[in-house]
Amino acid sequence: MMSCQAWPEPVVRVQSLAESGLSSIPSRYIRPHSQRPSNTTSLAPHKPSQADYDHDHGHNHDHDHDHINIPVVDFEHLFSEDYILREEVFRRVDEACQEWGFFQVVNHGVSHELMKSARELWREFFNQPLEVKEEYANSPTTYEGYGSRLGVHKGATLDWSDYFFLHYMPPSLRNQAKWPTFPPSLRKVIAEYSEGVVKLGGRVLNVMSTNLGLKEDFLLNAFGGESELGACLRVNFYPKCPQPDLTLGLSPHSDPGGMTILLPDDFVSGLQVRKGDEWITVKPVPNAFIINIGDQIQVLSNAIYKSVEHRVIVNSNQDRVSLAMFYNPRSDLLIEPAKELVTKEKPALYSPMTYDEYRLYIRLNGPCGKAQVESLASQT
Repeated sequence: MMSCQAWPEPVVRVQSLAESGLSSIPSRYIRPHSQRPSNTTSLAPHKPSQADYDHDHGHNHDHDHDHINIPVVDFEHLFSEDYILREEVFRRVDEACQEWGFFQVVNHGVSHELMKSARELWREFFNQPLEVKEEYANSPTTYEGYGSRLGVHKGATLDWSDYFFLHYMPPSLRNQAKWPTFPPSLRKVIAEYSEGVVKLGGRVLNVMSTNLGLKEDFLLNAFGGESELGACLRVNFYPKCPQPDLTLGLSPHSDPGGMTILLPDDFVSGLQVRKGDEWITVKPVPNAFIINIGDQIQVLSNAIYKSVEHRVIVNSNQDRVSLAMFYNPRSDLLIEPAKELVTKEKPALYSPMTYDEYRLYIRLNGPCGKAQVESLASQT
């Protein structure tokens, strides 16, 4: 499927660059003026507190930068016998999906210890000597393994990050030989963590389907069902950077897949979400996952729910680690707006396309805003 077998130029590990003690970053990482994070320097690393959680949990905020945050939804009452409590969970998810395309979820059923050990073990992996990590070096044909760039265009501006990418679902794509053997418990934790997060994804899809007025299992089935859906994990490592105001850890993009379930760094903020013309820095709530809508749910919902651009900023005094689980349709299924959501007044906005065809564009070009999903809207 991929025409590109190898990276177009030697791959540089950003972590090694950062650790070499350089005081200015190579030009390959410097973004054009218009794309630089304007107020990065004033964004001190933020350690979330219970007060943040209480604050974000029940109040509408003034729209100033220090207080605004993406919605937080408590899943505690998702299966409650109490209709009113349960409906409130559904309503909050629906509102977040329509207004933000992003929300944080607490009481989600994944063990906090498991979340913590997944993050710590991956941090330990990235702190291994380079030759240990290079054994897992990836290529553009699969992306699976240890990597430092996404697009394959020669001379592209690069992001200030390294990553590790692996397939978890469907089980036929799971290749444990490509999962790191160090730290020794990492493989076991990857499997347990991935299983828990994929289950959570199924619950979230049920809520979204119901909110869209579809059968509860509509989205899950559109993705291929429980045993055939696609799920892959990308662990992001954002090294500290001597000139954080000139670069980005991850370029602005909307996620090409179905939905993303992110375990953010619990000490350092970095994720920014686009809201109108502003970039809002997400303050992670303790033990929460950040969930966002990808392009495939935008297509399936006929743009009732939209994927939203986001990016990652870096800072000069702390590394960041985050774990993104991409929850995707099986790659060969046609994705198109749900028939129930297409009417004379609101015709289908997108033509049918498989996730594989969709993804090829991004593999060649790297992350590029929302250019892709917008270019697909049927020209009617």
